[in-house]
Amino acid sequence: MNRAIESKVIGYFAFSSPTAVICEGGACVISGSEQRMRDYVASATVESPQKNTIKKTRFGEIIKGMEMGAPYAFDEESYNRFYPLANKIGLDLKEEDFSETETGFHFVIIRP
Repeated sequence: MNRAIESKVIGYFAFSSPTAVICEGGACVISGSEQRMRDYVASATVESPQKNTIKKTRFGEIIKGMEMGAPYAFDEESYNRFYPLANKIGLDLKEEDFSETETGFHFVIIRP
């Protein structure tokens, strides 16, 4: 994979331990901004949001996770960064409709 593509930041993910990432519908949530992830974590967890760590995630890391069988849930901002790059490496993803939902959060889940 092209190093420039591999290193592109797609968004942020959150975890409370190395094996406990924040998920939606069984998929690791990737948010386009750190603040949007904080908002999601605050609304989705019963634990204290301060117990979670939020980190940047790059295209190559997501692809490696998918190769190991991990599904991902992208918000609009992160998906719009991800899908053009994914198509360059052979995936067939399309633009998605991110109409507002009742909760204010809408994710597209990509399963390997």
